[in-house]
Amino acid sequence: MKRFIDIFGRNLWVMMLLLGLAFVNVSCEDDDDDNSGDDKPMPEESMTITDIAAGDSDFSILVAALQKVGLDDDLASESSEFTVFAPTNAAFGDLLTELGVAGLDDIPNDVLTSVLLYHVVSGSKKAEMIQTGYYSSLSDGPMDGYGLSFYVDMDKTMINGRANITATDIMADNGVIHVIDKVILPMTITDHAIANPAFSSLVAGVSKAELAEALADESASFTVFAPTNDAFEMFFTDAGITLDDLSAETLSSVILYHAMGDFIPASMVEAGYYPTLSTAFERNMSVKIDTEGGVFLNADSEVVATNVVATNGVIHAINKVIMPPSVVDIAIDNSDFSILVEAVVKAELVDALSGEGPFTVFAPTNAAFEALFETLEITGIADLTKDDLTPILLAHVVSGNVASTDLSNGDVPTLNDQKSLAINIDNGVSIDGTINVVAADIQGNNGIVHVIDKVIVP
Repeated sequence: MKRFIDIFGRNLWVMMLLLGLAFVNVSCEDDDDDNSGDDKPMPEESMTITDIAAGDSDFSILVAALQKVGLDDDLASESSEFTVFAPTNAAFGDLLTELGVAGLDDIPNDVLTSVLLYHVVSGSKKAEMIQTGYYSSLSDGPMDGYGLSFYVDMDKTMINGRANITATDIMADNGVIHVIDKVILPMTITDHAIANPAFSSLVAGVSKAELAEALADESASFTVFAPTNDAFEMFFTDAGITLDDLSAETLSSVILYHAMGDFIPASMVEAGYYPTLSTAFERNMSVKIDTEGGVFLNADSEVVATNVVATNGVIHAINKVIMPPSVVDIAIDNSDFSILVEAVVKAELVDALSGEGPFTVFAPTNAAFEALFETLEITGIADLTKDDLTPILLAHVVSGNVASTDLSNGDVPTLNDQKSLAINIDNGVSIDGTINVVAADIQGNNGIVHVIDKVIVP
């Protein structure tokens, strides 16, 4: 029995040794296989936006267009992410027919570049991230740093009211592709208004006023504060009228009062008075912009959307139609004239100065009135009677719409028969030797206002 145990023990030891050697041998062979250069895992193949487009025959014209202007390398870069709304071959075919050209070679490179970049947005935006609204493309607008905008209507899955989004979320290593069935084209201010259903009332007004062509002029640059449909509905309800009740001439004046002859993005909007394209007395009307607590025009119309960049300007949406103010309204809408307004009310001159006019008002600031109170040793308007105030106020008003450029050296009569103003324009505009015009030509619908730094005392 002992001998059997000894033999079994020796054999068991031998078997374990052989198994151990076999295990080591297999492990070494596996290690040799793992270290073989031929069997190393290959890196995954890069699939950029350009790669995906090049691999799909339905994007062959898009790829050819990108290559023609040298944008194919840009969209193959993995250092940035892009969202591309990619037109199909059929979409490009429709564009060539629309333009009346035979092929891409007939389109200048700068034009083609602008169109192609108009389909590209910075960043990767999957379909679930896209909401109805405006998006800034990589196509250059009228001012550096402001890309041309396009409008996406996700209820209809359309862009600019022109192209249908037919497929979404084709993922690339450097972004995402959404497929569209039309090539979208950069739009003018008029085109943008037409493309957004929220501006249909504005479009109807522009059409009736025969301003569509003017606001599509790409040789000019505009800033348009565009009232929404709700703003026009409120305007018509308050006035008890409809669009049909307004003449083309009246509509033109109203609409152009919302437009300025320059490109003013939101970042450049500052508090103050701005001349508009609407004219009265052959001069541009003024609109007051207040930037405290939001941006408001003439005190009560708020800017609700900004920087819709068109090829010929920029649109900011507003929630109320603005109307040109009277000279009284100009004072009421500016907190720096609150003492002047108090005086006009106490002197019962509001109705008179709200009439047809025209009037030229030299308007003293609050600081000017406070200096007068100190000189008179009184606390304020409450210490002055109507009879005290009336001749003072009328000495600040001249009959007619007299802009600063119309002034010349000499005496100018006022509505106070006992007081004329001694005007001097040799070094700015001064009155009676010591009173300075510190801001000029605030144009209203019944006259013009110039701001002065002292009260005129008859």
